[in-house]
Amino acid sequence: MAPASEAHRTHPLTALLQGLIWGAGVAVALSWQAFDFQDPNWWALASLPAGFLLGAAGGWVSWLFTRYVIDDEEIRVERGVLFKSSRRIPFERLQSVDINEPLVARLVGLSELTIEMAGGSDSRTRLRFLTLAESRRLRRLLLERAHGAPEEHAEDGEPVPQEHRQVLHVVPPDRIILGTLLSLDFVGTVLAAIASIVFAVFTETGWALLAILVPTLWGIGQMITNRIIAQWDFTLSRHPRGLRIERGLLSRSSQTIPFDRVQGIGVVEPIVWRRYTWCRLDVDVAGYGAASDESGGVSSTTLLPIADRDLARRIVDELVPDPDRGTGRRVRPTSRSRVFAPIGWRYRWLAATDHTVTTATGWITRHRSVVPHHKVQSVEFSQGPVQRRFKVATVKVHTPDGPVSAQAHHLDEDVARAITFDEVERARAARRLSRR
Repeated sequence: MAPASEAHRTHPLTALLQGLIWGAGVAVALSWQAFDFQDPNWWALASLPAGFLLGAAGGWVSWLFTRYVIDDEEIRVERGVLFKSSRRIPFERLQSVDINEPLVARLVGLSELTIEMAGGSDSRTRLRFLTLAESRRLRRLLLERAHGAPEEHAEDGEPVPQEHRQVLHVVPPDRIILGTLLSLDFVGTVLAAIASIVFAVFTETGWALLAILVPTLWGIGQMITNRIIAQWDFTLSRHPRGLRIERGLLSRSSQTIPFDRVQGIGVVEPIVWRRYTWCRLDVDVAGYGAASDESGGVSSTTLLPIADRDLARRIVDELVPDPDRGTGRRVRPTSRSRVFAPIGWRYRWLAATDHTVTTATGWITRHRSVVPHHKVQSVEFSQGPVQRRFKVATVKVHTPDGPVSAQAHHLDEDVARAITFDEVERARAARRLSRR
């Protein structure tokens, strides 16, 4: 049954969980004074239980005065005891609804609903905590109302109807581990550790070895465990309203990427991965910025942390369909641009079809960006003083903030100017066509 317009509270255990979090913070603050081994502060130590009780009381009060209301036009979240706040999210501005299961909440079967809306840096609203079934039901309800789809609700006591789900890919654990070990971050850190050992041996400075090696080994261990935990059981599936990403070993997250919110796709191929034809897929999504939350090297804009090229090609075709892909003529930088990138200039190009514009750059790590014409916000022709000296220029295709950066560096200035005007016309025509 759909929630009516009356106010609803989150799960009662929210008070306990919030209290534990706040109480732990108070306890940590008091422990700084309590555990001074030269002059222990026994008063602060005795106050630790009171800190937990204070946090629990604050969590209960916060839960008591937090409500959410869903009507035909918006969802409203109201908070505050002395100072009231009311966050309104109209359905027409709703971008995405994600479910997160932090470890502590997951242990008691609770989850957090994260609602993204368009516009502004403060566009994220969190609803803590709900049962996992309730979070899934609310996510489905909000997305249905945001997209104007017909709603199917279960009566009280009946199970929530399951959404149609087609699993596209599950990243195997061994590939996650191997991909982490072959990442440039890991390889670079290991090489730095080896160099520090060689330096310490030849200079006979054991203290230097410890000062460099210990934090380096700690960083290596943390990098491996964080990425593996965050990417564990990474599942990409297709749902009626978009692609869904589920991942995490200890804390689970479930994120939906609506098809119509995709602004561009990025394909990243590190040099070591290319031997195995692996790549990473990133996506620009309306509502997610470049500074989205990250966990273990996986951000909310990571579509697949590691995939083979055939799978990546199918996913790109799913999100950014282009029947003419691969037929566009590749425009490459002039040989005069080698002064700016003696090696990398050979690996840069731009190609446009009737549906998309694609750019490529990089030789150690290759980056390819694919942007639909109707998602292009603007096109920039830039030329610095040194570029003017060599008669080259850069074309930048602007999309919303995110990991996808479609740029063609150091093209012949006449060619760059022609591409700029051509892309402006293609984008204008594609937007007119998409509105029909």
